[in-house]
Amino acid sequence: MILSEALHSTNHTLSAAGIEDARIEAELLLCHALKTSKTQLYTETERSLSSAEINNLRRFIQQRLLHEPTAYILQGCEFYGIDFYVDYRTFIPRPETELLVEEATEFAHHFSSLENQLIIADIGTGNGAIAISLALAFPEAKIYAIDISALALQVAEINCRRHKVDKQVELLQGNLLEPLTQPVDMIVANLPYIKECEFRDLSPEIINFEPVVALTGGEDGLDKIRQLLEQAQGKVNFRGCLLLEIGQGQDKTVTLLLNSYFPQASLELIPDLGGINRVIKVLF
Repeated sequence: MILSEALHSTNHTLSAAGIEDARIEAELLLCHALKTSKTQLYTETERSLSSAEINNLRRFIQQRLLHEPTAYILQGCEFYGIDFYVDYRTFIPRPETELLVEEATEFAHHFSSLENQLIIADIGTGNGAIAISLALAFPEAKIYAIDISALALQVAEINCRRHKVDKQVELLQGNLLEPLTQPVDMIVANLPYIKECEFRDLSPEIINFEPVVALTGGEDGLDKIRQLLEQAQGKVNFRGCLLLEIGQGQDKTVTLLLNSYFPQASLELIPDLGGINRVIKVLF
């Protein structure tokens, strides 16, 4: 089998199984099986595949047909232009969460102008994508990356070492803000916010593979956000910031919650590219 045939066959198989973006996924799986680049897929179309490469490709296709997420098969994903290791121990970072990093970056630039060391807490860090993205952008900042899952923190440690920020990012295990021993200037949190009644309607890629603890937020999806707000008193410095990612339709309820906990704070709703209010910024 030559490369062009392998690409066509993989694309056809995935497409016939109803896999969205089958062509893109076929390219990713083939690159992974051959340990090659996307450019080489199209410049070495007559290259013959070895039996080992064909076996690898078949295994990856079978995994994908069983709805295993491509990121887990590849053991990696891109987030905020950075490559991260990911596996079944952590939630797969979503593109919409990049908005959270953009808003955090904007605040951090403003804070840095005050000539103080910025202290950040990333709550529910998962594989560390948010914390590490901010660490790379602000090498003078101190960052705490917190997760209740010891398994998730193992993956975050791999990524911290990969990107050489393991001295800058301190990994802490615990429930939300409880492990923090000092107030911080910015809290960034992408917490579980899917309603229990909605979880069963999600794709098998999510239901059967991603950790439930990183997804479901109780009956109305806001259990973890409520817990965070309860713990936040005294944990954010004066002129500090809290950034929360929320789900579609949760903006009004979360705004009311924030007003009840922090009546003096300034709130801003930030929509994503689809016009959904995705991030709430709280300025203290």
